[in-house]
Amino acid sequence: MSLDFTAIDFETANGFRGSPCAVGLSKVRGGVVVEEASWLMRPPENHDHFDHHNVRIHGIRSQDVAGLPRFGELFPEIGAFIGGDVLAAHNAAFDLGVIRSGLEVSGLAGPAYDYACTVMLSRRCYSLVSNSLPYAAEEAGVPLVNHHDAAEDARACAGILIDIAARNRSHSIGELYLSLGLALPHQPAFDPRRDELSKATLTALAALGAGSAPSRPFQSGWPEEGANPMPNADAEPGHPLYGQTVVFTGQLTMARPEAKVRSAEFGARPESRVTARTTLLVVGDGFVAADLRSGRLTGKAKRVLELHDRGQQIEVLSEGEFLQMVGGHMPASSFAASRLYPVPVHREQQIF
Repeated sequence: MSLDFTAIDFETANGFRGSPCAVGLSKVRGGVVVEEASWLMRPPENHDHFDHHNVRIHGIRSQDVAGLPRFGELFPEIGAFIGGDVLAAHNAAFDLGVIRSGLEVSGLAGPAYDYACTVMLSRRCYSLVSNSLPYAAEEAGVPLVNHHDAAEDARACAGILIDIAARNRSHSIGELYLSLGLALPHQPAFDPRRDELSKATLTALAALGAGSAPSRPFQSGWPEEGANPMPNADAEPGHPLYGQTVVFTGQLTMARPEAKVRSAEFGARPESRVTARTTLLVVGDGFVAADLRSGRLTGKAKRVLELHDRGQQIEVLSEGEFLQMVGGHMPASSFAASRLYPVPVHREQQIF
């Protein structure tokens, strides 16, 4: 047995996961990165608009990919690089979803993949206040300099998985998952002419047919918490939200009741305040992982840091990371309004 896999990272042009504009891949053999590849690309036709939010994150603009092959044209090369490897990704539900939705809207069939999620594994093997890629990479000894450069992100993901395997004395991905009592996740092969389209693709196609998806305006004031729905008993146990107790804080681009429903669909238990049961805090207001060090935090987030310092296993996510997990969309206009032109909010209102 040998620690062999391919790490992958996608960047997307907009909130639909089927809009890839860049991909990075790192091939690992025997626990060592032996080959790398990366491509810029045009997203699939009709899904190739670039949202302000996404451009702010990765810096790729429409003019940077003008005239380049579309994702569907490039996928034979991407697929050939992956071959029959186990795929590794940080928040694999997103990156595997990019492949699926990107091929679906391109009218192409997709292969089956076994895959490893380094978010899930870092939760099991590290004790971090945030399992975002920069924090996990730093813990693994492979600090990430240019986060959201697809090639560097894929390399960091590979380093995280190599480190976690070493810490668990595992010599293959299968052995690692077995040692942790986990089943290796699997995405089946599909043919869009025969199989049902994914929910993310159906939502994007419906929005396309309607002209555009309405953007939720940014609102100041005291957010409505809403009810706390029960977790979906039929949710996929391998999803990163499954079994989590999640609390939301700050101004989200979606209403909190909606965010709670979305999290419950994937097996999470939403609650309204941080307690000893909390395992996950989702922060709005354009929060990024670096804010944990800068002190730009809501009251709930500060409470989470206190509990984490006392040994409670609890994690902080940005709303963008949460939306990737649930296959959601962050409207560009809402992000721009909250990040660039913030509406004044009193400090006592921010703590919720």
